[in-house]
Order: sequence, then C-alpha cells, then structure tokens
Amino acid sequence: MRVTDLLKNASIDLGAQVKDKQDAISHLVDLMDKGGNLKDKAQYKKDVLAREASGTTGLGDGIATPHAKSAGVKEPGLAAMTIPDGIDFESMDGNPARLFFAIAAPDGGNDEHLMILSKLATMVMDPDFKEALIKASTKEEFLKIIDDKEDGKFQAPASSSSVQLSKEASDHIQILAVTACPTGIAHTFMAAESLEQHAKKRGISIKVETNGSGGAKNVLTADEIAKADGIIVAADKNVAMARFDGKHVVITKVADGINKADELIDRALSGKAPIYHAKAGESAGDAGGGSVENESVGRQVYKHLMNGVSHMLPFVIGGGILIAISFLIDGAMVDLNSLPADQRGNFGKITPAAATFMGIGGASFGFMLPVLSGFIAMSIADRPGLAAGFVGGALSASNGSGFLGALLAGFLAGFIVNRLKTALSVLPPSLEGTKPILFYPLLGVLLIGLICNFVIGPPVSGINAWLTDTLGHMDPSAKLVMGAVIGGMMAVDMGGPLNKAAYVTGVGLLADGNYYVIAAAMAGGMVPPIAIALCTMFFKNKFTTSEQKTAPTNIIMGLSFITEGAIPFAAGDPLHVIPACVVGSAIAGAGVMMFDCTLMAPHGGIFVVPTIGNPMMYLLSIIVGSIVGCLILGMIRKPRPQD
Repeated sequence: MRVTDLLKNASIDLGAQVKDKQDAISHLVDLMDKGGNLKDKAQYKKDVLAREASGTTGLGDGIATPHAKSAGVKEPGLAAMTIPDGIDFESMDGNPARLFFAIAAPDGGNDEHLMILSKLATMVMDPDFKEALIKASTKEEFLKIIDDKEDGKFQAPASSSSVQLSKEASDHIQILAVTACPTGIAHTFMAAESLEQHAKKRGISIKVETNGSGGAKNVLTADEIAKADGIIVAADKNVAMARFDGKHVVITKVADGINKADELIDRALSGKAPIYHAKAGESAGDAGGGSVENESVGRQVYKHLMNGVSHMLPFVIGGGILIAISFLIDGAMVDLNSLPADQRGNFGKITPAAATFMGIGGASFGFMLPVLSGFIAMSIADRPGLAAGFVGGALSASNGSGFLGALLAGFLAGFIVNRLKTALSVLPPSLEGTKPILFYPLLGVLLIGLICNFVIGPPVSGINAWLTDTLGHMDPSAKLVMGAVIGGMMAVDMGGPLNKAAYVTGVGLLADGNYYVIAAAMAGGMVPPIAIALCTMFFKNKFTTSEQKTAPTNIIMGLSFITEGAIPFAAGDPLHVIPACVVGSAIAGAGVMMFDCTLMAPHGGIFVVPTIGNPMMYLLSIIVGSIVGCLILGMIRKPRPQD
C-alpha cells in the first residue's frame, strides 16, 4: 500500500493556522474526519491524546506524527498539515514542528498504522523531501512529491547553493570533527556516531577523529583541515588544537555532539563560527585549550581537571589491579593470622609472586599524582607547564598532601607558567628558543616546589590525616549516608561532572589507603545500565521493541562498570530514568558501606570481584540497588508504542 492511497485531498491543509499542540491535534482529527476515515471522531481524538500522553510523537527535525489505533476509526487513513513557521509540539529535540502526518488505524487491525508510520519516518528523514513538502503550494503538488519519493524519482529543487555544495563535496570532506571525553569509553564514540549519522542523512561528507581510551583514531590530516568548510570540536578534555589555527571552529562539550548534532553541523557550515587562533608556542601536537564561546570558569576548571584525570586513569587502573592481585595471591598462599604482628604490614608482598605484582603495580600507581598534576598544568599552560606540574604532583605524593595537594599543584603550576610567559615576554627575541628549555622549567619547578613544600603541604597533609581518621572511625549511620551520596552521584549525570567527582574522590582516597569510598562509587556506577536492562525485560510495555533489544548490551556494560550504557535512555526520558537510577545507585552505595565492603582496584566491575572485601554482600548490594531502580522505573515510566 502506498502512502497516497491513504491520503485524500480533503485531509490535507497547507499553511494551517493553529495556536498550540492541542489545537494542532484537534485540527488533524477534523481533517481525518473530512476524509471519511472515522466513525467516532471523539473516540479517535481521545485515543490520539492518550497515545500522546505516553510519549510525544514530535519526532524532531520539524516533524510530528500523531497517531492511534482506535475503535473510532472506520478505515485506515492519513491526514497531513504544514505550518511553515512551526509550533511548539513538545518535540524530542525541542524544536518547533512544521510538517504533520496524522495516522488512523482501526482497533483490532494488523498494526498497519505502524507500517505506515515506519515508511513515513524513513521518507521524511530526507531534509530536501521534508522542505519540499512544507513549501508545496497546492495539494496536488504535495501528493506528487510523495509519489515521486516512493518511486525513487524525487529530486531536490536545484539552486545555486546546492550545486556549489555538490561540486565542493566531490573533491574534499566538508566537515571535520573531533570528539573526546575524559575516559574515552562511551561519550566519545556516541558523539562521533551521532555527527556521522546526521551528516549522512543530509548528504554532507564528514570525518570524525575520536580521542578515546585507545588514543586518537581516524586522525585528521593537514590537507583535510586546509580544505574543510567547517570544523567541530565536541570535547570534555583538551585535544590538539594548533592544527586548526585560522580555521572556523565550533568548540563545545561532547554531550552536544550526541544531542545537538544538526545544530553543530549548521554552525560549522555557516562560516560564522569563531576563528581559532593558536597560542604562542603551541605546536600541532599540543593538547591546547580551545574554549567554548563564553565558557564559564567552572567548565574551564572541569576541562583542565578531566585532562589530568584521563591521563592518570591508565596508571591507576593498571597499577591498582596489579596491586589487588598481589593481595589476592598472598591471601591464597599465606595464613595472615599465623603471621607475627610485625609482618602483617607486608601483606601483598610476602610471597615472591605477590611481591612481583606489588612492585610492578606500585611503580604504575606511583605515577598517579605526578601525571594528574602534570597534565592539569599542561592543559592550562600547554607543554611548558608539564614539568612544573609533574614535580608538583611528585612533591605532593612525598609530603603527605596526596591527591588534593596534587590537584592544587597542577592548577597552580599551570597558572605560574602562564604568568612566567607574560613576565618573560620582555626578553629579547634571541632568547626565545631558551624559554621552553631553560626559563620555564627552571623557574616553574622552583616556584611550584617552594609552594608545595611550604604552602600546600602542611595544611593539606593535615586535612588528609583528619579525613582518613574520620572515615576510619565514622559511625555506621554516617557511613550509610556517605555511601548513598557517592553511589547516587554516579547515576546523576552518568559520566558527567558529578559522576566524575564521585569517582575521582574514590580514586584519591584509594591512593591514601581508604578502600571503602571507591567500592561505593563502582557499585553505584554499575547499577544504572543493569537496572534499565532488567526493566526492559520485566516491563516490556514501557519500552519500544528496539529498546528491549539493548538488554544484553546494557547488562554487559553494567557488569563492566561502564555507566554510560544508560545514557541513551536517560537522554530520551530524563525525568523518569535518572531519578530511578539515582535511588538504585544510592541504595547500592549505602549497602556497600553498611557491609564494610572494600575495593582495592579502581575499575573492572565484576571482573575484579575476587579482590573485593566481603564480595557476596558487595554483589548483593548491586543486585538490590538494580532491582529497586528497575521497579521504580517500571512504575513511573509511561507505556511506549511497540514498534
């Protein structure tokens, strides 16, 4: 059956005049009735509104498809309406709806309305086809455009701009993009996929470089950069920017690459994006600090911090797991109770095998604070800040100021080196080459060293000692609160600032010998994908068929401590998904604290369970949190159409 078999002239209104969403639905119901498709107009409208209440049919990109299977329908039919200026239809992307197709199917039919909806949704994803329908001046023209599209004969109206675009697209890539997130596990690749898919739908050529956990892939070449019409950098950590010197660059957060791909593409092609100017001394390989227009101080601090964290994590994860294995080996081969008290402190390096793992893991773990501090400083001051930052981190490790001291040292080192650049700009040009190899490292290392030893070290080491002692003697009720807060934070933004703040806090305390907070953080981070997967299995009517198919993937991601598996659901339905996940994660974190579960490895999910203290209760806490999250989501989420 063809679309035009179901769409009659009487059911089309071009340039309709309606006030709001309710008025638009009423008008479409009237059009459907004029086409002779209804036997009970009031019943059909009631069913359309009920379907709308379960989730908006505003698909985004200016398209809306109100529909229902209803006892008030006599025979399947379509109604169409255009509103060139658009109205608010609560669309998924928040943009006004301009093209409307209402669908009516008899109750007890063969889901023909879903097949029609699927066909229409595929057709209107072509932006030229959509615009041609909106611009159609007569009903006959409107119907012919649809027929041509179904027959594969539709061609976009030729224009000078489209001809020029086609010519340019043949000899170069129009848009280049870079995506990056601090951990490089999920956001990086989700943003890349979103940009690629939206560009493909619009016939725009694109190449996306991903700065993921395995390093930069699909790296942009100098020739591609020189010829590109526009560049997008969607990143929550600094990436190599000097190569874009003189180019129009849209710089934004990685989440916008996922949720606002079309908007970014439009800005990149508009020729109005800001021109990026590389800093003095910044080379093409430097992770220089491009910044978003009007970027807040808080976001700048976050990006610098995440640059340090993303470089630190491989050392922490690799070293932490090896250290955990050393404890596991000694635990299996040594009876701790039979050891003299003075030897129990060597647990983890008593047997030769354990000592080997401990030595290697300890060496890796020892780089944690210098790398963190060094790459924070480098993010702020480019390569000249690296040496001062590394030294600041190393001194923080040795003087007891630990993780917090390294954070402060990194930011101060970057600030100091930037001030040195300004102060030394008065030197003659003949000394320009000696600045990065003599003046910046000498003065930067000296100044940050003095500050770490005499300004940061004493108070921060005292704070660390107090915090460790407080956590060690915390009463059970306070532990429950802390566990709930840490666990809940892991589910609020699922890879965003709050999630990273909880995780980084746990990692920092792990380095100081506290194994409880990181245990609560990992448990809380595992819950959201597992809870959603369970919900798709036990509350099938609350999820579309395609959403239900994600259950195995989400379970694997949850068990692997990849919280980001829940992001597509949270982005699509934040008011229901996020609260349910936060409650589930908070319960898991509180349970971990209540049962005194410990974690010696900073990552790994279920794969490091043998290294967990009180593993059965740890797993039980995750299971209970996931079940609670599943039940809450199942109860509060509205039914979804089964596509």
